[in-house]
Amino acid sequence: MRILLLLWFFMLTVASQGLATPVVVFDEGHGQAFHAGGNRPLDLSLLAGRFTAAGFEVRTSTRKLDAGQLDGVTALVISGAFQPLSDEELAVVQDFLNRGGNVAVMLHIAPPLADLLKLLNVDYATGILHDSSLAIGNNPQHLRVVARAGHPLTEGLSEFAVYGCWAIRGTAPLVEAVAWTTAEGWVDLTRDGQLGRGDAHGSFAVALAGHAAAGRYVVFGDDALFQNRFLDGSNRLLADNLARWLSQGETPVQVEPKLH
Repeated sequence: MRILLLLWFFMLTVASQGLATPVVVFDEGHGQAFHAGGNRPLDLSLLAGRFTAAGFEVRTSTRKLDAGQLDGVTALVISGAFQPLSDEELAVVQDFLNRGGNVAVMLHIAPPLADLLKLLNVDYATGILHDSSLAIGNNPQHLRVVARAGHPLTEGLSEFAVYGCWAIRGTAPLVEAVAWTTAEGWVDLTRDGQLGRGDAHGSFAVALAGHAAAGRYVVFGDDALFQNRFLDGSNRLLADNLARWLSQGETPVQVEPKLH
C-alpha cells in the first residue's frame, strides 16, 4: 500500500510540473523544396533527428499556418521558404511568439520572407556573402563564420559553416548577432562576382537571436547549414544547441522590441 501511495504521489508531482513533451513544427507549406522527412542530401531529416534526440515530437505542416496548428506547440521552424507568409499567417506567428512560442527561420532566398523578417526586426542585404579568408575549398560563398562566445546557441563552438548566406542585421536593440563573418567579408552588391567599388565590405552577421514578449526567435542567413549533406561537425553541434534553445522558455526582459 505504501508503495502504491508513493507511486501515486510521484505521478501527481510529475503531472503538476507539466512535464509535457515539447513539439516542433517544420513548416512545409511555403514552397519548400527540402523536407524534414526526406533523406536526400539537401533535405532536413538529420536536423529533425536532432530535435527528436533532444526530446521533441516532430511534426510537419504542408498547409498555411493557423492558430490551431500551433496550439500546444513549443517551436516553429521555417526553413527554405520560397513563398511569402500571408498577413493572416504573420499574425499567427506574432501571436505564437507573444504567447511564449519559439521560432527559427533559415533563409534560402530572402525576399519572399521580407515581411516575416520585418516582423522579427531583421533586415537583409541584397547579395550573397563572400569571405575568402575562411572559404571552404575554392568557393568564397562557402565559408566558415565566427561564433559568438557565451551564447547558448553557439555554446562549445568557435565557428561553423554556411553555404551561400545572406548578410542580415537586427533593427531593434534586443536583436543580437550570434555569428558573423571576419572583417574580410563582403557582399556582392554589383553582382559581378568580384569585390570592387559599389560592394559592401566588412564583418556581417549571419545569425541573429531576438525576443518577442514571452517568446524567442533566431534567424539564420542560410538554410543549407542544417541540410543533411552539411550536418556534421560544428554544424551538428549548432543543431543540437538550436534544439535545446528552442525547447526553453524566455527569461522576462525589461525592454521588448516592437513587433511590426
